[in-house]
Amino acid sequence: MKKGLLAVLILIMVQPIFGQKLLTFDEAIRIGLQGNPLLNKQSNNLSISKSQLKSAYGDLLPNLGASASWGWQRIDDAGGTQVDFFGNVVPIPASQNDSRSYSLGLGGNWRLFDGLANWSNVSQKEKNLESAELSLEKLKQDIVYRTSELYYLVLNAEEMKKVREENVKFNQKFLETVEERHRLGAVAMADVYSQQVQAGNAELLLIEAENNYEITKSNLLNYLGLDVLEEYSFANPYEIDEQINTEKYLKEFDEITVMVNQAFEKRSDYKSQKLMLESAEDGVTIANSGYYPSLSGNYSFSTGAISPGDLFNRKIYSAGLTLSLPIYSNWNTELAVQSAIVGVKNQEEDLSALERNIKIEVKQGYLDLTAAKKSLDVASKTVVSSGENRKINQERYNLGSGTILDVLQADRDYTDALRNKINAEYNFYKSKDALKNSIGNLDYKKFELK
Repeated sequence: MKKGLLAVLILIMVQPIFGQKLLTFDEAIRIGLQGNPLLNKQSNNLSISKSQLKSAYGDLLPNLGASASWGWQRIDDAGGTQVDFFGNVVPIPASQNDSRSYSLGLGGNWRLFDGLANWSNVSQKEKNLESAELSLEKLKQDIVYRTSELYYLVLNAEEMKKVREENVKFNQKFLETVEERHRLGAVAMADVYSQQVQAGNAELLLIEAENNYEITKSNLLNYLGLDVLEEYSFANPYEIDEQINTEKYLKEFDEITVMVNQAFEKRSDYKSQKLMLESAEDGVTIANSGYYPSLSGNYSFSTGAISPGDLFNRKIYSAGLTLSLPIYSNWNTELAVQSAIVGVKNQEEDLSALERNIKIEVKQGYLDLTAAKKSLDVASKTVVSSGENRKINQERYNLGSGTILDVLQADRDYTDALRNKINAEYNFYKSKDALKNSIGNLDYKKFELK
């Protein structure tokens, strides 16, 4: 049983040294910004918004069209007889007549006034385009945060694996010590059994840590669109030392009220939602234009002839104005106005809900960061304390004044303290990025390829 477990452990611990690709933190985010399907779709949709704005500007200008036609006609008459005015029968001979016609035309229309709907349409399309661009920025920030979160999970799992590896080495070495002391008659066989169980559990926990590392790595690679079967190594963007200077990172942030105001000024999704509200207000103006008269002009030039050389011998010029007065539209205009007003109210509700969510995100983010700082400070001190406690209990056991249960418990406490410290470290970094994202300070431009 033990030999089989060790064989499985060795197979899992042996990693391919050659052929590994280094995936840095910055490179992972850069790949995430390049290959994210949702980001690519939203970027593609920007071209539609730009075309809609161009079309809205085009509606302010007169349109122009040209036409040309050619026609051919042949009349075959078999002939016959016809009675004239005096009653005489007159024979009509058979005949064949060919005719051709040519014409050219040029003209168009110009909408001169439509209740300011055309100008409001331009304003609306400008806001829609800017709103779409801002939404794209927020999506990029979210991708940066999500990628960093997955990257931290990989680094966290890797550090956990190292802790388990060190714990396996410690328990194997301690098992040799216990077996030697039993051989000398200093301890009972029960101590050997206890330590064998402890060493076996340490090996099983290492296997779990290895599996968890592979899972988190696959999740990151899958999110980035990379091959999960490729072997990658990961570089830590931070220097994980015995004591992280949390105060240095906390200096980036202010009190909650100030950060909320910063979020309202900087967050792209909030600015995008405000533009959508203004766009909906332009929709009300467009709908109200149905109550106003409209004025349009038309103009044309045409010529026609039975031969191409005579086309411009006869020219026709025309121009005119058309005034349309809406009298009864089957309440369609009223429906359009009411729908536009409801659209404005819904956008106001969405904006109000977003404001509340931003306040919650900033407040919760700040509380999470301060809690993560406290947790990290406590975890760092616990590692030192539990490490000393394990050393003392091991020495006492070696001197015969302590029990193996004290050593085993001290070892578990020390391992748990290391794990808690690692979790606290990466939770602190994740909380920091989450708060920066909620404020709108998470930079994505430095990761984009120039």
